[in-house]
Amino acid sequence: MTLCVNIQKKVDDGKREFRLDVQFSFFENFQIIYGPSGAGKSLTLKAIAGLIKPDSGKISFGERIYFDSETRKNIPSEKRNLGYLSQNYGLFPHLTVRKNIEFGLKKQFPFLRPAKADREIVNHLLQLFEMEGTAESYPKTLSGGQKQRVALARALARKPEILLLDEPFTALNPDLRIRMREELKSLRERIQVPILLISHDLTDPGFFGVRPLYMENGRIRKEP
Repeated sequence: MTLCVNIQKKVDDGKREFRLDVQFSFFENFQIIYGPSGAGKSLTLKAIAGLIKPDSGKISFGERIYFDSETRKNIPSEKRNLGYLSQNYGLFPHLTVRKNIEFGLKKQFPFLRPAKADREIVNHLLQLFEMEGTAESYPKTLSGGQKQRVALARALARKPEILLLDEPFTALNPDLRIRMREELKSLRERIQVPILLISHDLTDPGFFGVRPLYMENGRIRKEP
């Protein structure tokens, strides 16, 4: 299925006005939006995830419409079934690794004991990301790479239609960045979920072997 994005958004903080005007289609299993900091990449990802509302335009995935300004349709983020990984991972410090992943499965009643099927999903993800040994640990005791694995596992717990990754390697040291690229490349081959990743590091498109969408000043350009 194809993700189609055609949105406009004006952001004004009183000092600077920024206009987002983005059009692109994504029909492969992996794509990268590449560009400098401040280009509007994160803003675009948040609009797709439903965390911000565009002023106008349309966002759809296959036959499903997430946002359409003409019909005034705007599906809430929690109902879009998209896996979104922010730059800071967004883990709950008071929950263990297992409980953080379980939280990704819970919708209306987050404090209920998970069903057997949900526990099996969590166990599978712990195994997939080689986190069984830290299942009862808390985020403060984890390395940056381990935190990223937990965040990815939580995002995948609900079997999302698309996985959205907001500069997942930026906060990592160079050695760990290399290892996490390898892990994501391996993960891409093991899961059947389209991945849209944004980056300001030109190493990423080359490593993953994709031709990126280049973004600058709120627009997608053909070439950097």
